[in-house]
Amino acid sequence: MEESKKVLRHHIKRFIYVFICSIFISGCMVGPNFHTPDSPKVNAYNAKSLPPKTAAAAGKGGTSQTYVYGRDIPAEWWQIFHSREINELVQTGLANSPNLAAAQAALTQAQETLRAEIGNLLVPEFNLGLTGQRQRFAGSSLGSGVPSSIFNFFNGNVNVAYNLDVFGGSRRQIESYRAQVDYQQFQLLAAYLTLTSNIVSTAITIASYESQIKATILLIKAEDGQLNILRKQYRLGGIANSNVLTQQTLVEQTRATLPPLQKALAQNRHALAVLIGYYPDTPMPSINLDKLVLPKQLPVSLPSNFVRQRPDVRASEALLHSASAQIGVATANLFPQFNITGNYGYSSPVLPQLFGPNNKAWSIATQITQPLFHGGALLATRRAAIAAYDQALAQYKQTLLQAFQNTADVLRALETDARTYKDSKAAEVAAYQNYIITSRQYKDGGVAYLNMLTAQQQYQQTKLASIQAQAQRYSDTAALYQALGGGWWNRKYIQCPDKLNPDNASLTCP
Repeated sequence: MEESKKVLRHHIKRFIYVFICSIFISGCMVGPNFHTPDSPKVNAYNAKSLPPKTAAAAGKGGTSQTYVYGRDIPAEWWQIFHSREINELVQTGLANSPNLAAAQAALTQAQETLRAEIGNLLVPEFNLGLTGQRQRFAGSSLGSGVPSSIFNFFNGNVNVAYNLDVFGGSRRQIESYRAQVDYQQFQLLAAYLTLTSNIVSTAITIASYESQIKATILLIKAEDGQLNILRKQYRLGGIANSNVLTQQTLVEQTRATLPPLQKALAQNRHALAVLIGYYPDTPMPSINLDKLVLPKQLPVSLPSNFVRQRPDVRASEALLHSASAQIGVATANLFPQFNITGNYGYSSPVLPQLFGPNNKAWSIATQITQPLFHGGALLATRRAAIAAYDQALAQYKQTLLQAFQNTADVLRALETDARTYKDSKAAEVAAYQNYIITSRQYKDGGVAYLNMLTAQQQYQQTKLASIQAQAQRYSDTAALYQALGGGWWNRKYIQCPDKLNPDNASLTCP
């Protein structure tokens, strides 16, 4: 028994020696080593320089906004509007959104797949086998006169198998799976950013429609009052019926704009309910557009840092990394494959004597397999992997271009929509002043009542346009924070890269 233990220790030491040597032998990895693409040589987002700050307008939402280049973005950026309702909606959405839950599950799946592949490809396999069988031996198979017999056979052994991975095919495969984990991580961050920005923009849209509906109702009331006066004048013979019909057409045209506004309001309330994880029948809070605060300073990330902040760009980069690793896998398959197998156990026809010293059996084997002819399949597979990498690279470049376009569009919209609101607000103020003056003149008998109603109608129309321009400024501000990445890197509860991949610095963690 002592002798068998010595032999066992001897073979275990031999296997450990072979295993350690294989690690040193496995230092080579064929295929390209992935490097993060250089940031594009871009110094600005727009061809025409932006002004230092946007135009200012009187009233709510008319704040002049200054661009602050290089300023960091807060994680909970939606709080810049100082709206308790929006803050609560976002927090509810983050807690209940099925899209976030699905993205988190996809990330967990990728992480567990990585762990499984590490166990399958890089770690030696140990299997314990125990068998017992009862068999009848046919003596006639050895010649006439040999009697048949029935016997038992028991076997217990430990099997060990290990791929030396001399050319790094397994490690390249693991590298590809690690890149897939990064991809799912950034997909989760993209879902988080999309959800928060959609909640904010939808809430602003709802506030805009509510204000537009109020202004439209007042406009219909003013036009209806004007129509009643014209009808009285027509009955008294002061004007032609065509004047009445013209005003009636105007009233009905304005009245026809109300149902679409009410429909859009209802649809956006339904959309907001779904965004926060509720069914459409859930009442949504009313948000006053005039109570929202427009931030005076807007962060503008430097183009050199911008690429690392966009989840969609980082996700595309992760796919590019995975495609690069697959070239290494396909290349390694062209070279010899080295495998070591070992077996140590006991065999006996009698179960109580299974572990006797004369019943032990062991074996150690190495196998080298060099592909010779596969009909060109291996070379074609490698060419396909290279083509897949070229495709991923082109898609990465396209994603990068669209990211810069998105940001350039938002920055230009901030500047132009601020001027639009300034002009709209100026028209509203002028129309309001005209309405006040006309009202006073009417009270003094200087103008007819019809003149006062016309001034009121003009004021309500300009107010409607001003509301739309005001809401657009808030939406543009939210869109800028989304375009710049939403500050996900400042989240305290961000999930860092998998611990199985400590050398991967693709994500910035606290």
